[in-house]
Amino acid sequence: MGQIEWAMWANEQALAAGLSEFGGLGEPGLGEWRRLGHFRKSPGAAGSVLVCLLEYPRSKRKKGSTMERCGQKYLTAVVKLFGPLTRNYYIRAILHAALAVPAGFLLSTILGTVCLGIASGIYLLAAVRGEEWRPIEQKPQERPQVGGTIKQPPSNPPPRPPPDARKKQPEVGG
Repeated sequence: MGQIEWAMWANEQALAAGLSEFGGLGEPGLGEWRRLGHFRKSPGAAGSVLVCLLEYPRSKRKKGSTMERCGQKYLTAVVKLFGPLTRNYYIRAILHAALAVPAGFLLSTILGTVCLGIASGIYLLAAVRGEEWRPIEQKPQERPQVGGTIKQPPSNPPPRPPPDARKKQPEVGG
């Protein structure tokens, strides 16, 4: 059985926490989120946006393939700019734990706080196990050459026998 990559789970948990906290900090009403005034009212809103921007790009897995999120390549470039501050999971664990404390005092953000605390613990576990954030880099796709992909048409007309029967039988005769 393979080894669990804990950072992948922490990434999903922290992104859900950031979205939950940001939703809990808004004022009542469906159209109220459009106003930017609630950023001044709650410093936790800026923290939840920071968590969402930091956690949106997924890390590349050690084995297997990683499904990239839609538009991830743009935020990956931003996360890569900060180098070891965003690559190191010890720093992410401390950051998420520090952002979870002030949000815990508001009832509307308690779900996001719990999720962020869990994500902090999972990131700490991932850091202890030696994981770190690696960007998903696109491999340049090689274009097939036009002459190399054209195959010769079949030489015998249909109906064609199965591949096993196509082998020529040695003629027996005299």
